Amino acid sequence: MDRAVLTLKPREDLRLRAGHPWVYDNEIARVEGSPQAGDEVEIRDGRGQTVGVALFNPRSKIRARIYSRKPRPADRDFFVETLTRALELRKRSFDPDRQSLRLVFGEADGLPGLIVDSFVGQPAGQAGLASGGAAKAGRWLSLQILSRGMADRRDLIVEALAEVFPATGLVERSDAPVRVLEGLEAVTATISGTVPDSILITEGGLTYAVDLVGGQKTGWFLDQRSNRAAAATYARGRRVLDTFCNAGGFGLSCAAAGAESVLAVDASEEAVAQVSANAARNGLEGKVKAVAANAFDYIRGLEREKERFGLVVLDPPAFAKNRASIEGAHRGYKDLNLRALKLLEPGGILVTCSCSHWFDRERFSSMLEEAAADSGKRLRILEERSQDLDHPIVSGYGESRYLKCVIAEAFR
Repeated sequence: MDRAVLTLKPREDLRLRAGHPWVYDNEIARVEGSPQAGDEVEIRDGRGQTVGVALFNPRSKIRARIYSRKPRPADRDFFVETLTRALELRKRSFDPDRQSLRLVFGEADGLPGLIVDSFVGQPAGQAGLASGGAAKAGRWLSLQILSRGMADRRDLIVEALAEVFPATGLVERSDAPVRVLEGLEAVTATISGTVPDSILITEGGLTYAVDLVGGQKTGWFLDQRSNRAAAATYARGRRVLDTFCNAGGFGLSCAAAGAESVLAVDASEEAVAQVSANAARNGLEGKVKAVAANAFDYIRGLEREKERFGLVVLDPPAFAKNRASIEGAHRGYKDLNLRALKLLEPGGILVTCSCSHWFDRERFSSMLEEAAADSGKRLRILEERSQDLDHPIVSGYGESRYLKCVIAEAFR
């Protein structure tokens, strides 16, 4: 197969050979041929040796995304093989027929710019999931395409998914703002089968409603699954504050684990309604109160009222969207964690997270130490955690290590 060739400047291949899949526009010495957006291109180093094959996009600063280290076409066979490999990896830690999970995590699974989440459950209108009734469970896939090369191969991806991971319905949630950088418009559509307004999934013995079409990201934050379970182990007998709570995963896990009470806060009225509905669905409505408010402002109000909690969860959206926003993110994270620490009773537990890969672990740890010092407290680090295993971390690709979760005990 004839492909255009992108030859790199001297030493620009070193990062790629270490495992990183992106070729930036300023790393290319010359282009042989006339590649169009979405085309396959061969990447060569300055000595003419092949580094890999990639999908090209002249509109993006990420000029090419490597999908294979050996020359091969990005055809149906490639997608079937790569999806099968991703599924086998998940089977080591999960039961894909019974558990909701991330099936494809983009570049970390060799499919740059492609996210696929699998949700196992049943339509919310059917009874039986929580009570053990006879309603038949199904599997729904949520597909997110973030790169031009994958967008041009959407039909091949859908065919391969149907072979490797057949589903009751498949919805596309390609509505992330980053698509603009790839020259792509937002897309939300049901691709195949039927997708109900809401499905019920189970996690940690609890039932949650998931909106695959209108919910945040692909419908549910699967990456925090193990962190929600870990946080809940510290909740018994404590008053819990769950901020940026979304649909209530952390707070409800804590309530079910024996928390005295849970106060869940989110700026979204819809999210707050979901928290209340999920609490009622699991018989926890007496323990959980959900409030629609700006979390920063609400925490300040609780501080003025001298409220105290035994456990505080901070799970905000990414404050650092790019390199230029890192310093501002540091100030935002520090202020948030400082105020949360002031709300903790002696011996209280802080569960604090960041989902921005730009704000790395070293910066996160430094910020947390500064916040502790300014609060007049010290932290005993109990657990340092990351995303769950269906979001694999791979060497050479630092962006795959994005989620930080620290569980710490505050003391003087």
